[in-house]
Amino acid sequence: MRARLSEAAGMSIVQSLVLGLDKLVDVDAHEGPVYAEGERALYFTTLPKPGPEVSISRLDLETLEVSVVRESANGANGMALAADGRLLVCEQGTRHERARISAVDPATGAVETVVDELAGLPLNSPNDVVVAADGSIWFTDPSYGFLQGFKPEPAHGDYVYRFDGRRLRVAEDSFDKPNGLAFSPDESVLYVGDSGANHELGTFDPRRPHHIRAFDVIGGRRLENSRLFATITPGFPDGIKVDAEGRVYSSSFSGIKVFSPDGELLEEILLPGAVNFAFGGSTLFITTDTAIWAAQLSAKGA
Repeated sequence: MRARLSEAAGMSIVQSLVLGLDKLVDVDAHEGPVYAEGERALYFTTLPKPGPEVSISRLDLETLEVSVVRESANGANGMALAADGRLLVCEQGTRHERARISAVDPATGAVETVVDELAGLPLNSPNDVVVAADGSIWFTDPSYGFLQGFKPEPAHGDYVYRFDGRRLRVAEDSFDKPNGLAFSPDESVLYVGDSGANHELGTFDPRRPHHIRAFDVIGGRRLENSRLFATITPGFPDGIKVDAEGRVYSSSFSGIKVFSPDGELLEEILLPGAVNFAFGGSTLFITTDTAIWAAQLSAKGA
């Protein structure tokens, strides 16, 4: 059932950018929201159960019916849409199954490994993924699986990677816990969140990183000129997206914060529990573990 969020519920709407905020459906929706325009559907991953057991699900935005695409998805977390319409999935793996970036056919659930190792050694627990205009796949690989007790000791550091279809290379190695990532509209800048303050399950240490860094993307391949873009408080950055005007959106403990391209905090969509989100035109679809919300904006996704 659709329900309008009101200020009486302890949350508010910033009128200059956010035109409305509605709960679409009560559902187990944790991470990886991906909007599929041709289907008018939203794909997402469920809250991990011990194992971790995670499913990939689909919300029909016309009927609000939820269906399961892949029942047991190897600890799936962040997702993105590939050029061929398949879902690129960050599979964190388990003690018995390797982590990887996979490609999942949303119609059949068929799965194919895209990349699962660097120099013959397994990945840690891939967290979020984006696809550049040249087809290269960029993803973060923190060691949360090990810290949360469902993966063996990591074989690599906590890196940001670029995969060109043949070779996987480390794009940046200076993060504590690299998490969400997003390109600026012209792909000249890559924003990457560091959620190191959430070092172990259920913890928050403000002395550790809880910020977003920005990098210049050189030749579509290299990252240079690292700088602090914004510190996220309360909480830490998880989901990150960019709109067509270059504004940067980040989740926090209190909701979704919106920054100018210069890192100035402009507005906030107050929605405690917001985990991740995806643009669908001028709608921002937000997962909160127990529901999916839709924020109507006066902006469009990049």
